[in-house]
Amino acid sequence: MMILEADRLSITFGGVRAVDGVSIAVEPGEVLSIIGPNGSGKTTLFNLISGIYAPRSGSIRFANEIVTGLAPDKLARRGLSRTFQNLQIFSRMTVLQNAMVGRHRHERTGVLAELMHLPSVARQNAATREAAHAALARVGLADDANRPAGSLAYGALKRLEIARALASEPKVLLLDEPAAGCNPVETQEVDRVIRSVVKDGIAIVLVEHDMRLVMNISDRIHVLARGRTLAEGTPNQVRSDPAVIEAYLGDHGSKEAVRAFG
Repeated sequence: MMILEADRLSITFGGVRAVDGVSIAVEPGEVLSIIGPNGSGKTTLFNLISGIYAPRSGSIRFANEIVTGLAPDKLARRGLSRTFQNLQIFSRMTVLQNAMVGRHRHERTGVLAELMHLPSVARQNAATREAAHAALARVGLADDANRPAGSLAYGALKRLEIARALASEPKVLLLDEPAAGCNPVETQEVDRVIRSVVKDGIAIVLVEHDMRLVMNISDRIHVLARGRTLAEGTPNQVRSDPAVIEAYLGDHGSKEAVRAFG
């Protein structure tokens, strides 16, 4: 059964169809990667699914509920979390505090309860810290919990973003270029984290330019070009698809295509 389904999504900016009738679906515990040349609509599709943009047409179903047009916070409360292409880290807060931010959808006490120091607040804070510690352990940052986030290396910051999203206990996790700017060792860490997450039944939708990572970790790959679906299939099917190779040849040049799909 599909946990997330996007059906014929479209959106237009200034007369240009950035996403044109794209449909995707992902099952629990599956990695679906979305790839394509620059400007193909990958991040725009993510923004539609995560509620940042409202589609001009099409629908989104999450956990058997139509959620088209819902705001990001409402989607997060239902179990849809995402990371962003650019780091969104609070550098002056500790690593643990950054992860705790991801628990907001589970917190129920308000300002009055906080001011009165009610027992429910203490219980909630303890639960939040415990979940944040577990998320940090999942991404290999447990020993760095009390360090300022700004002191972490770049690759660790990318994993911290994933930890913050995991702290919300998502059913679906959208990862927007989690390995962008990472060296090979840091990319291997991202690979390890993704493999660990899907073992718990969390579905992952991944946008990523590192084709080695995509080909190694994906169950299925959805290819976009100029806002439309170009192909979808297993890594082997996509790797050998002439239309996919041609799209990358035209955008990146022959060396990139050979490196990505050869």
